[in-house]
Amino acid sequence: MSERRVEYQEQRVRLDRTVSRNAVRRLLTDQAEYGGWELTRLRRYWDGSREIWIRRKIIRAIPTLDPDPVRLI
Repeated sequence: MSERRVEYQEQRVRLDRTVSRNAVRRLLTDQAEYGGWELTRLRRYWDGSREIWIRRKIIRAIPTLDPDPVRLI
């Protein structure tokens, strides 16, 4: 059996200081619930802006059919 590494799609979002704490919470909750994203890191800067890193797993389909059909000899 081959070992498969988990791959993630990552996204970074920068929010202005005018965005309220509740709005950020709603945004992250919606992204998690409907988009499958999880919070990786949240950083708040001295000017009040926030930088948010989110990620989600990349699910790849594994082909189950043999690509070479049975050959007649």
